[in-house]
Amino acid sequence: MATTTRPPQRAGDTAFAPRLIEWYRTSGRGLLPWRVNVSPYRVWISEIMLQQTQVTTVIPYYERFLEQFPTVADLAAAQLDEVLHLWSGLGYYARARNLHRTAVEICQLYDGKFPADVALLQELPGIGRSTAGAICAIAFGLQTPILDGNVKRVLTRFFKISGWPGTSSVQKELWRLAAEQTPPVDCADYTQAIMDLGATLCTRRAPNCSECPLSADCQALAADCVSTLPTPRKARTLPVKRAWFVVIRNLNGDVLLQKRPPSGLWGGLWCLPQIDREKAAIATASRELEMTLEQCDTGIEQRHSFTHYHLDYTPVYAMVTRVGRVLDAETKWVDPKRPGVIGLPRPIDQILKKL
Repeated sequence: MATTTRPPQRAGDTAFAPRLIEWYRTSGRGLLPWRVNVSPYRVWISEIMLQQTQVTTVIPYYERFLEQFPTVADLAAAQLDEVLHLWSGLGYYARARNLHRTAVEICQLYDGKFPADVALLQELPGIGRSTAGAICAIAFGLQTPILDGNVKRVLTRFFKISGWPGTSSVQKELWRLAAEQTPPVDCADYTQAIMDLGATLCTRRAPNCSECPLSADCQALAADCVSTLPTPRKARTLPVKRAWFVVIRNLNGDVLLQKRPPSGLWGGLWCLPQIDREKAAIATASRELEMTLEQCDTGIEQRHSFTHYHLDYTPVYAMVTRVGRVLDAETKWVDPKRPGVIGLPRPIDQILKKL
């Protein structure tokens, strides 16, 4: 359960938001690419990309994405492979699939215009309450709260809230406080300010409290417990799964790739045939693909970590000596040096580059 200690001021009074806004206008990151020429589309793309991903990583992806798809209509008209190709390496690929689906729905349902309504935005694929709030606040200037990871950190420290923010009781309290503190005016600057504060000063490790515009009333700082908030989730040991990727090459040096199902792990991306047992890798791939394969070598095991587990994978190299059927649309040969405009999971991309 959330435990809250209020500062010696009313929640939602004139102290919190104005100080943040003033700080943002002099010290914030106003030159980030999605804060220039602000539009609902640009805000939406940035908010989705920034989920679980650092700003420095997102910037080059964002710029390439906007260059290729400058409007929601351009994104809706694109092939999913084009979208996933530009997303390759950014991870959490459901975000890219939902971007494409939402672009199509916005063009079909709203004539290419984003609705300035939190409830309507949340009905679109991949847009949750916080993302909808950010679009409405930043692009439309509406008084809509947000609660991303940076905002949670600022609020839990300022109001000295204990308990892991992922629990429903703490989450409910944080949303209440976020709504109370969001001002009726200057909502765009305020929303960007509180996100920036969490990203640059009120950081997870080594926060710079001496430069913080809210430090005079921060209850965690007063109680000398900034480093313990937000309360971390109980440590857990991630399970480990194993897989063998069969790198099948033909006489031209091309590599065989298969398109993953549209949902699930790496949904819609192009991948090497994946086998779950080492000894059966070549035999299983031969049977499923109706090919005669000759194993050449086995590579070094590597690890790729997801949110909920680690994947230890090993490439198994083989040559095809006979093809028993015509390849379908979900299977194709590609030049490993120039695989084309397709989405590739990072481990597969790394294997191809080593060829």
